[in-house]
Parts: sequence; structure tokens; C-alpha cells
Amino acid sequence: MAGLKVLIIGGGGREHAIAWKCANDAGVAQVYCAPGNAGTANETGVSNLDISVEDISGLVAFAQNNAIDLTIVGPEAPLVAGIVDRFQAANLPCFGPTQRAAILEGSKSFTKDFLKRHQIPTAAYATFEDLDGALAYIDDLNDPPVVKADGLAAGKGVVVALDHDMAKEAVRDMLGEGKFGSAGARVVIEERLIGEEASFIVMAEGEDAVPLASSQDHKARDEGDRGPNTGGMGAYSPAPVVNEEMVGRVMREVIMPTLKGMAAEDRRFSGFLYAGLMISPEGIPKVLEFNCRCGDPETQPILARLQSELSATCLAVMDGQAGSLQLQWDPRPALGVVMAAGGYPGSYASGDVIEGLEPASGDTHVFHAGTQLVDGQVVTSGGRVLCVVGLGDSVSDAQGRAYERVARIAWQNAYYREDIGYRAIARERD
Repeated sequence: MAGLKVLIIGGGGREHAIAWKCANDAGVAQVYCAPGNAGTANETGVSNLDISVEDISGLVAFAQNNAIDLTIVGPEAPLVAGIVDRFQAANLPCFGPTQRAAILEGSKSFTKDFLKRHQIPTAAYATFEDLDGALAYIDDLNDPPVVKADGLAAGKGVVVALDHDMAKEAVRDMLGEGKFGSAGARVVIEERLIGEEASFIVMAEGEDAVPLASSQDHKARDEGDRGPNTGGMGAYSPAPVVNEEMVGRVMREVIMPTLKGMAAEDRRFSGFLYAGLMISPEGIPKVLEFNCRCGDPETQPILARLQSELSATCLAVMDGQAGSLQLQWDPRPALGVVMAAGGYPGSYASGDVIEGLEPASGDTHVFHAGTQLVDGQVVTSGGRVLCVVGLGDSVSDAQGRAYERVARIAWQNAYYREDIGYRAIARERD
């Protein structure tokens, strides 16, 4: 279909990557991004809209008035709020799960109970709303657990406790101090799994799905995967731990049972389904979490490798063709480094002018997240500011290109990890 008009909802790095990819699709005439950022504002074929992701009525009205052919929802909050239901009611094609299906991300306790009901492998767990019960449960555990706020917490509501005291402090922050508001009014305390994490994202419609390339992200702020949890400090694709055999196993043991289970519970799932997995040393995949959208920063290196048209793939999946699609990929690995504001994920400054954003080469891409245009200059406006992606013949090569590009970008107190991809690079050396 020629001349598609596509609306991307969101303003982060994931949305810049989606907008960039769609704008380069041969079948797309125009991409709109609501609200977008400085990167999407400067992207050829993309226009920003002054409509927030919370203004669902305004987004529906824009799509109606401008004959939008496809809307792709980036962030989780509008999905959990029911934006897809509103678009469907207006007979507007919208790629994403309904509110009933988005509960997979909206409530960790629902998801853990769902996984248990459908015998999908995951960590042992318990759910609490009272502080005393949660503290007593931690006391009875042999090993320090993982503590998760039940609701949406922008990727920061997970504490991988190093000891029992740290777990108790996390519980007190959530249930006692209300650190995450209503999102932390219920907590899930679960067994800490040992192994290697991987991100496995599919494009789903009902009980069919087509997998995207695998990826692996680094959630900890500091090198060696230490320090506080963040929304993600970098990612690479593919993840070496997810070989062809593992792809088949994850589809059989995780993705398909999840889609069938959701359909059986009248929560038919459509859109991007992200399974955060822990692959044990024995090669057993277990679900750490589900997201009802693409990951950020995994989307950036994944889409840098995708050679198929994203917009056409979304429409084909919505048309029930997911089971027969064969996506085309650049065989080269891609690696993305997040450049963040100093102090993230805690308090940080904004409004700093970013230098060195001249156009990148074909083997590197600079995707914007927390940026905006002020008097013609690009300034910081968030914790995660940029994701710089490099492509190369090996992960080591991709890493080198990404960091070479990172070195040319600067603003006051910019922060980034210098070891993104270290596990995959160690595998290459071995």
C-alpha cells in the first residue's frame, strides 16, 4: 500500500527508532510523532505533534481528521490506560494490546498468577499488600530476593537485593513510604534467578506471533551490571545466548502458551509482546517479566538491523498473517549505548546544550530520547538522553563504532557505561 500515513505515540528513544524506521519504509508517505523529541523533529519525513501521550481524545481526533492508516503505540502507560480500545472504537488501525491484555505489564501480580495458572516457567514468588507480612516472608528466605512494585514504575520499580536488609528496605520504600505511589501499593517478592538475561520480543495477533531478533540489555546504571536499576543503559542484538534452538524453545514454552492463555481468558493479545527472560546455565528459559510494548533501549539496535518494512509488518500482523511472515535482518550485530544525564536514575539536570550531533554514518545511528529543541539548539530534557547505535561485523566491532560516535557527543555531566556488550564480546574472544 503506497502513501501510508503513520502516527507514532510517544517521545522517547524507542519512538524515535520506530519513527525513523517507518519513515524509511517505501510504502510510507508521512510519519507523525506525538509528542516526539528533538531527534524526530529533525528526521526526514517525520513531523512532531503537540499532543501528549495522555491526551487520548486528542490523539484519536488527530488520527480521524488526518486519515491515519496506522498508529503504533510506544510507551506502556497509554496502553494500560486503554488507548487501543479507544482507537478501535473509532475504527482506526492501532498496533498494540487492549487494556485487558496490557495488564500483562500493568500488574506484575496478575502476570505471576497467570504464569502459574498456565504452567509457564518463572521464579517462585509471593505477593503482599501489608508491610509486616512482606518483611516476615523475607526473613524466612534463605537467599535475598527480587522486590518488584506491582504497577508501572518506568522500569525503576525492581530491586535486585544483595542481602535481606536491602530487600526489606525496598519493601519499606514501596509499602511503607509509598515511593512509587499506587504502583507500589502491592509488591511481588520473588526468587532471584541465576543465569543470563535476554529480551525476546514478538509481534503478535491472537494466537499467532512472529519473533523479532533477540537482544540483551543492561539495566544496571554502572559497569559490571552494578548499581541501581534503570530503564536501560544499553543493549545489543542478537543475544548470543538465544541461539536458533532457544528461539524455538521460547516460542513453544513461553510465547505460544502465553498467547493461548490470554485468548482463553478473554484477553486476546495484539501488538508487541516483550518477554524478559533468564536463561539458566542449563539452558532453561524462565520469564522475569512481560512488557506489552517494545523494550527501550532494545528497540534501537533491533530496528537498526531490521530490513523488512516495519509499517507493512504491523499491518500484516494485524491482518492475521503473523504465523507466515519471514522477517529479513542485517546479519551484522548492532549495539546501542545510552548516554544519560549525570545523576540518573536519581535527580539530574536538564536544559544542557548537546554538542556533536552532526549526521551519523550509515553504520551508526543516534536516537534521541530525553531531548528537545530550544531556540534551534538541542538540549537535554530527561534522564536517558540519547542511544548511540553502531553496526559491525562482530559485537566488538559494533561496540567500537558506537563508542567512537559517543566520544564525539558531549554536554555537561553526560554519563554512560563503557562496557555495553561485555558478555557477548567475552564469548567472541572465547
